[in-house]
Amino acid sequence: MSTVTQSGVTQIARTGYSWLDIPAEPDFTRMRREVSARLQAAMADQGVDALVLLGNGSVMYATGIAWPLADAGLSHVERPVAVVLAGDEYPHLFLPFREGAAMESELPADHLHGPVYLEFDEGVAEFAKILTALVPAGATIATDELTGAMRRAGTALFPVAPVDAAPVVGAAKLVKTIDQIACLQRACQITEQAVSEIQKSLVPGVRQIDLSAEFVRRTFELGATTNMFDSIWQVMPASRAEGTWTTTGDLALPLLTTERELQQGDVLWTDVSISYHGYCSDHGRTWIVGQDPTAAQQRQFDTWSRIVDAVLSVTRAGATCGDLGRAAIEANGGTPPWLPHFYLGHGIGANAAEMPMIGTDLGQAWDDNFVFPEGMLLVFEPVVWEDGTGGYRGEEIVVVTEGGWMPLTAYPYDPYEVPSGN
Repeated sequence: MSTVTQSGVTQIARTGYSWLDIPAEPDFTRMRREVSARLQAAMADQGVDALVLLGNGSVMYATGIAWPLADAGLSHVERPVAVVLAGDEYPHLFLPFREGAAMESELPADHLHGPVYLEFDEGVAEFAKILTALVPAGATIATDELTGAMRRAGTALFPVAPVDAAPVVGAAKLVKTIDQIACLQRACQITEQAVSEIQKSLVPGVRQIDLSAEFVRRTFELGATTNMFDSIWQVMPASRAEGTWTTTGDLALPLLTTERELQQGDVLWTDVSISYHGYCSDHGRTWIVGQDPTAAQQRQFDTWSRIVDAVLSVTRAGATCGDLGRAAIEANGGTPPWLPHFYLGHGIGANAAEMPMIGTDLGQAWDDNFVFPEGMLLVFEPVVWEDGTGGYRGEEIVVVTEGGWMPLTAYPYDPYEVPSGN
């Protein structure tokens, strides 16, 4: 087990470090009422009269349903669709499978509808009739996605061109309620319990897909409602030259899980996510198959710990993405400790990764102008890499508070030892 110290990475595992009392189980009625109020306020602020939502994360956020397909549902013909009207407390939900919908979402019967098939011209034509009955003429409509059939329909579907729903939904989702945090905390607990059992199965000869199968089975047994993406148990090369070729010359991450049998000494970068009633976990650690880390690998973890400590030291309401990025770069000797096609950190909620993204090609000005509000959630996932080691990557989730941060993750760092003084 990891040595207990007072560094930031070990504060992650402490209890009683909280600015609010998170309930063991969320109050779903209160959560959906508060979500509705946030959406309505964001719609009013953006001058939007109706939202048409197709993205699974947005639909789950707006309606409170539990949808098992998550990212995989983005290309699925039968998927939920939500229509949110200004001044209406309840969204309209179009759902292929009605079983449990009324209990899960607590929507009135006249707001629950059968499926709409927006991948097809005929389905869009029927949906246009529904919108005409629901949405007043001349209303400003915002949507998060348009299928090919929706684009072909043109003004027959939207007499006035729709605007982007991202500013509305993004603004509503940015700060989490206490019940949303409770859902996300439970998602993290389910994930960590399942992962702890899987780590015990990490021996030479086990296949990557066996780990995935065990993870999905166990998380659903523990109460998960959605598997967010294909679990990642990526074996990292000892050098870039030995790794998968990329156009940029950077490390390839993530790669699909295969039937590859793990071997003694393999360095695994893990990344898994489930949701609990629509709110996600995002869990990452670095494992070594069948042995302890070498001295060089331990030094990499020490550096990663120092970076996390530095980032946490400036994390609080009123800080910016730029503040965190500069702290991480300084702690890493002047080099950004994240892969160029990724980020230092990101938000989390109804999606495993949502705004803000820290350290991306949005640019330094964007980072410096994004100010953290209290109650926003962040995932930190710095990467430390040098040829010959396999590198180290891990993820931590925190709630931004007025005076600092509150941890939601509590998983140990085995087989690495937490440094005693950073």
